[in-house]
Amino acid sequence: MTATVESLKSELKSELKSDSKEDSLSSLAALDALEKEASEFNKDAEIDRILKAFKLDAYAVLNLQPGIPDSQIKIQYRKLSLLIHPDKTSNPLAPDAFDRLKKAQTVLLEDASRTHLDECIADARMLLMRERKLTVDSAEVKEPDAEFLAAWRKKTVEVLVDAEHRRRKQMKAQMQEEGREQRKVDEEIESRKRRREHEVKWEETREGRIGSWRDFQKGAPKAGGEAKGKKKKMKVLG
Repeated sequence: MTATVESLKSELKSELKSDSKEDSLSSLAALDALEKEASEFNKDAEIDRILKAFKLDAYAVLNLQPGIPDSQIKIQYRKLSLLIHPDKTSNPLAPDAFDRLKKAQTVLLEDASRTHLDECIADARMLLMRERKLTVDSAEVKEPDAEFLAAWRKKTVEVLVDAEHRRRKQMKAQMQEEGREQRKVDEEIESRKRRREHEVKWEETREGRIGSWRDFQKGAPKAGGEAKGKKKKMKVLG
């Protein structure tokens, strides 16, 4: 659509040379409006493409091919981010698309995340070749057609989904293990707290226990004291 607008603009400019000044201004205003509409159309189309791209595939989000250098990734990101920036379009989906674009660039510029993505793409290619009983020397692999590339992208989605599922499962198991370890720590802390409280209470009642024991000792009869105060009566025989 942009090419069409540019060609129309060029044709009208040549035609407007023979028109009156008023007609020229009116026609140029209409052409500018058409150009603006075309620009909005391009922005909306790109926002739609980004949001429909598989978000785990950063290459697809940025509309790039694997193996591209970092410099080209930055150039592509800058071009697309300027096109769909929320401040430059009224499309309500622009913020989501812009955020997804930014995350995709981050993935491709980080060695670990990009390596993981490249490995998943390579695994998808290998699985597809295995399913079709192909080798690296097969013509279909050396010069892939549109059908093979589409099947490769589909297989890449499957591999990425599986990898993400395993990552989340591992993260959940790790969090559960960390939760168990944390509970053990909390239980140990609570146990020590109860022991300290018990020791404090025991110490606070120490004087009372000693005083009670002393009082008990004072009131207790001496050994043999009762026997000395009384004589045993003799029983008279006969």
